[in-house]
Amino acid sequence: MRTPMVKREPPITVRLPEAWLRAIILGGAALGLGAAFAVGPLADWMISLFDSAPGPLRLAAALPLVWAVPVLTLCGGVAGAWVAGTWRKENPVIEVGADSVVVHDATGGCHVERARIAEVFTDGRELVLRDAGGREHIRTRVDSGLAGRLQSAFEQQRYPWHGAIDPHEADYTAWVDNGPGLDERAHTLLRMRQRALADDRNGAADEARDELRTLGISVRDRGKVQQYRKV
Repeated sequence: MRTPMVKREPPITVRLPEAWLRAIILGGAALGLGAAFAVGPLADWMISLFDSAPGPLRLAAALPLVWAVPVLTLCGGVAGAWVAGTWRKENPVIEVGADSVVVHDATGGCHVERARIAEVFTDGRELVLRDAGGREHIRTRVDSGLAGRLQSAFEQQRYPWHGAIDPHEADYTAWVDNGPGLDERAHTLLRMRQRALADDRNGAADEARDELRTLGISVRDRGKVQQYRKV
């Protein structure tokens, strides 16, 4: 006798909605359309007040309205598409399944089995997954507008969702270079990570964070201050 197959719920995917991205593109096009009617009066006002106006503004104002409308609308749409593309690239796609969580971002992806997940929560604009020992599997930046969708997905799949509360909030310490409590290797990595963040080298900052994890150190950012917690 064959054992009946148990139907499993498909993974719930959380990503930036396409409607949001389209709205940005359309918003850019609308701004371009409005600019087509505004550049002429704006250029005239600046010339009357300052005897000059920026070259691009004068160039746009010199276009006949029949050309200014499509050209500036197109330029606005292209600018909106660039903003939407950047926003999409900065936000991961998160698949919340019954047995695992998969996070896809610009650097690749990360798969975590459900059995290894003991805590799920948002820390500011970051999604965090930890094991029972407090070690972080994932800490990834997500748009704050996705918080409700993330909560719904994790709760629907019955993960231990903690909302916006870090269960280890009180255990973090602000990092001070060469301060007590950390060895030289940890200080070196935190130093490297601080410089990488200051130079917008996010990949290097993530690598330093990964190495700190292997040392049993969890790190997060509060403004320009790094905070750490020993696991």
